[in-house]
Amino acid sequence: MTAPAVDREAAELPPGRVLSIRDVTKVYPTEPPVHALAGVSLDVDEGELVAVVGPSGSGKSTLLHVMGTLDRPTSGDVIIAGHSVNALSDRQLSSLRARRIGFVFQQFHLLNGYTALDNVADGLLYSGMKLYDRRERAAFALARVGLDRRMMHTATKLSGGEKQRVAIARALVGRPAIVLADEPTGNLDSHTSESIVELIEELNAEGATIVVITHDHEIASHFPRTVSLRDGLIESDALNGGGRL
Repeated sequence: MTAPAVDREAAELPPGRVLSIRDVTKVYPTEPPVHALAGVSLDVDEGELVAVVGPSGSGKSTLLHVMGTLDRPTSGDVIIAGHSVNALSDRQLSSLRARRIGFVFQQFHLLNGYTALDNVADGLLYSGMKLYDRRERAAFALARVGLDRRMMHTATKLSGGEKQRVAIARALVGRPAIVLADEPTGNLDSHTSESIVELIEELNAEGATIVVITHDHEIASHFPRTVSLRDGLIESDALNGGGRL
């Protein structure tokens, strides 16, 4: 089964820009309405490693959903991998997610009865590739995150840190334009969290573009750039080690 092509005219972005968000708002029609994002503008370039940090209720999760095309903005525009979210149908957005965006979640979302290899191979389910080829790519991705000797273990036989490495391999296996990681260390102990942070840094050094959503300022401080959210607005956008964007 192959995902439908994204066939609308591509939106123009500067060379090397993967993601551009312009004056994005998100209002949930509750009573009273919740203004989760109140006018956010953000750019992410190819090869960047960015932490988005903020307290509970700051709009972090909503921003991730908007960046990942899981939710449409109320106003403003999101351009990802050269495509404007506003110009795409729901079917085309699904295709864009499948081909160009990788996700890592706090809860791992692995299939317990599947091996690590097949959990990662499932990340290529809509690519049109044959099963053998999907598994070959999955094996390479697992080796990349240090799990080449655990790939035939089912998810139930893996530690929390290993499960998160499988989830990261699954996010990377399709060679997406950008990986969005939502609290990737949230369910892990401090030692395992450190190893996952180191892995993210290593993958970024190899060229992966990664945005990490976290409430933990200490974790954010490890990454080159930190965007701080509060009350649905960007409070600061700074390079760690000096400088502002």
